Amino acid sequence: QVQLVESGGGLVQAGGSLRLSCAASGRTFSSYTMGWFRQAPGKERELVAAITRSGGITYYPDSVKGRFTISRDNAKNTVYPQMNSLKPEDTAVYYCAARALAALTGKYDYWGQGTQVTVSS
Repeated sequence: QVQLVESGGGLVQAGGSLRLSCAASGRTFSSYTMGWFRQAPGKERELVAAITRSGGITYYPDSVKGRFTISRDNAKNTVYPQMNSLKPEDTAVYYCAARALAALTGKYDYWGQGTQVTVSS
């Protein structure tokens, strides 16, 4: 198993940037595909970024493409989404997640507790 702890959420003005972090412990971090999801009130949970085990391939939905960048440091057991040009509609609770399978999309097995990101207009 792997335990995930997010940090870095907060309040930011529209157009600003924020960098979240997810620290992992437990089994070998580099064996997991990592993803970041978000869930806004009244909306379904949405995958906003994912990265393969080696970090060589990433995925972003159209809603964040060009604004969000995911990276990972396997030596530090940490994955980061860099979020730029933030919009009020990016306001949500952001969750870090891990899955044992290689595909970037699909069911994720392990979840962090979430961190709130609020973008003011």
